[in-house]
Amino acid sequence: MHPQVNELAALAPFFGTLASFALLPGAAPRIWHRYMVRISLFWVGLGLVLGAKAAGPAAALTQLWHSGLVDFLPFIAVLMALYTLGGGVLIAGGPWGRPGGNLLLLAAGTLLASAMGTIAASLLLIHPLLSANAARREVRHLVLAFIFVVANAGGALTPLGDPPLLIGFLRGVPFFWPLFNLAGPMLVVVLPVLALTFAIDWRLARREPVRPAERIRVRGGANLAMLGIFIAVLTVAGIVPGPEIAIGPASLPAGQIAITLTAIVFVAASERVTPRAIRARNQFAWAPMREIAILFFAIFATIPPVLRTVTAAGLPQSAAGWFWASGLSSAFLDSGPTYLMFFEAAGGNAAQLIAPPATLLTSFAAGSVLFGGLTYLGNAPNLMIRAIAARRGVRMPGFFGYMLAASAVLLPLFALTTLIFFAG
Repeated sequence: MHPQVNELAALAPFFGTLASFALLPGAAPRIWHRYMVRISLFWVGLGLVLGAKAAGPAAALTQLWHSGLVDFLPFIAVLMALYTLGGGVLIAGGPWGRPGGNLLLLAAGTLLASAMGTIAASLLLIHPLLSANAARREVRHLVLAFIFVVANAGGALTPLGDPPLLIGFLRGVPFFWPLFNLAGPMLVVVLPVLALTFAIDWRLARREPVRPAERIRVRGGANLAMLGIFIAVLTVAGIVPGPEIAIGPASLPAGQIAITLTAIVFVAASERVTPRAIRARNQFAWAPMREIAILFFAIFATIPPVLRTVTAAGLPQSAAGWFWASGLSSAFLDSGPTYLMFFEAAGGNAAQLIAPPATLLTSFAAGSVLFGGLTYLGNAPNLMIRAIAARRGVRMPGFFGYMLAASAVLLPLFALTTLIFFAG
């Protein structure tokens, strides 16, 4: 078989994985939920077979072990800890339900997304937002803005915030690098979205009922304490990664092992100490996290041929090109694998990429995070928020309707971001 045909065939498991997760939940939900694990394992198995054919069984198994241990395990452990701890904190009451209160919640959610992750912040705040506005006829503008700023752009300031930045952190990008380099691009997107949402909300609220303000109550102090400790462990592990420890044919820095073990302990502790009433009020369920874990295992297992192909093909030379290429890829391929592809294509060396002015890393990191709100596929929380809102009676737009609405709002802001930060 021609070498180019073999290279294209090697890409099939990765794109088959993405297509399965993107299309089957909507086209065949019963089949998907029943056979999701088998379908994912099929693509992983096909990738293993193709890898064994190209490089030999030993090399293929070594690559799979490395992907599972080094790439997947620390990554999913952090996401699971943030998801569990965030789902154990309950916010009740508050000024939400009127334009000023809704704006405050969206702004607070934007900041919380970087502190506890877009998934945890979204699950924590989407229910108070929808409950407070339940009596209103039109709340889609609030849900769309919530996806743009809380589920996506708000995660740009720390590795805790969004999966792509977590991937960068686990590959050596300093913990506070996003805060100092991505705050500007994030604000260019977030501030206009908040202003537009407030204007729309204020206009609609003049003829719709609003809920009286209530005293805000926060429960789940143990989870907040564990979240603070976990953030400290992540920060220290990033500053002092420790020696490499071999586990089979792969090795992990001691810091990442500490992160993984801490995450596992806190997940177990959170499940033990969190009252069931808090989980119930937050409509906490393991199914979304299970689906995310399966998705990312399949992605990390099948992405190596894609990384090799992207690296060989080359990418745009300008920072603006990297910003838009990574952004559009993120919108349709999910932000996590997009960042990984561009990180490796840029050389995969964190020390070189963070050297000032770090324009290249800033461009594709910003693109991977900010463009995630352009489609439902761009980031893990997007589809979760859509499903929660639909269950509460919100008439959410379909895939293309959402993409058109998001494009009308976000693409001009991405163009402005390009002019300000990446046009040089």
